[in-house]
Amino acid sequence: MTVWQQIITIGVVALGTMLTRFLPFVLFPAGKPTPRYIQYIGKVLAPAVFSLLVVYCLKNVNPLAAPHGLPEAIAIGIVAALHLWKRQMLLSIAGGTVSYMLLVQCVF
Repeated sequence: MTVWQQIITIGVVALGTMLTRFLPFVLFPAGKPTPRYIQYIGKVLAPAVFSLLVVYCLKNVNPLAAPHGLPEAIAIGIVAALHLWKRQMLLSIAGGTVSYMLLVQCVF
């Protein structure tokens, strides 16, 4: 890339970042109530994204071939147990990821 192309790229990235940071405050000012559809999206988006991630992570699991999905099942159990125990999403995600990686690299 030439110097001008680099400058333009940095400018576009900076503009896009600023737009995504400032636009919500412009569209939804502090004095006005948040629209109901935005409240609904805020309520259902995180569980929907995590559901899609679970489906994506389990799409290539073959229960008929070794290790029969055992690392995935154990990691899912650990995630569920951690979440029920502490109710901390980051702890659940990190614990499940670490346990899955340890299972895949060291056990199975």
